[in-house]
Amino acid sequence: MSIRVLVVDDQAIVRDGLVTVLSLVPDLEVVGQAADGAQAIAAVDEHLPDVVLMDLRMPGVDGPTATARITEQHPGVAVLVLTTYADDDSITTALRAGARGYLTKDAGRVEIATAVRAVASGQTTFDAAVGARLVAHLAAPTAPAPTPATPLSLRERFPDLTPREADVLERIAAGRTNPEIAAELFLTVPTVKSYVNQVFQKLDVRSRAEAVARVLR
Repeated sequence: MSIRVLVVDDQAIVRDGLVTVLSLVPDLEVVGQAADGAQAIAAVDEHLPDVVLMDLRMPGVDGPTATARITEQHPGVAVLVLTTYADDDSITTALRAGARGYLTKDAGRVEIATAVRAVASGQTTFDAAVGARLVAHLAAPTAPAPTPATPLSLRERFPDLTPREADVLERIAAGRTNPEIAAELFLTVPTVKSYVNQVFQKLDVRSRAEAVARVLR
């Protein structure tokens, strides 16, 4: 079954290019496009896509505002940001609005298609530049340089977490999948799933994107 995608960008040439590129991927189906956030909200109501590929800075209703409305009204619809901007404010605003993934516009067709599949299946995904900024943000409370966060820094912020749960949360925030977390921590995938559920419960969140947003507050 194809993944239904809605493309949102205020530049017609970018929209047309994305529609063309995505139409070449066998398991993706472009069901509509929109030029701003207001059109995106209406298009989601009409087409009920699986994934919205969302630009951030648009006239009228911007991407974060549209993302918040869409994720509130249609929790099953995943928003994947595709934007020129990778600054901390843009990233955190998008994730707090409910986006499940964040790519910059230098991403290629394979990377975009892979990210669409990931967010459609409930995962979070970030490109390398965004992932590096998230890791740097995690490190900020305890170190001046963008070095990997330690479990202790997260445990100080979330004292209910065990050391292993902090390990898992750090990797969730860096965009790791459950199999990747399992490989890095020498755990089984079911064990990682159990830790993820425990982290969600203790942080009072329902998704990886919400967990990342909590980390970024």
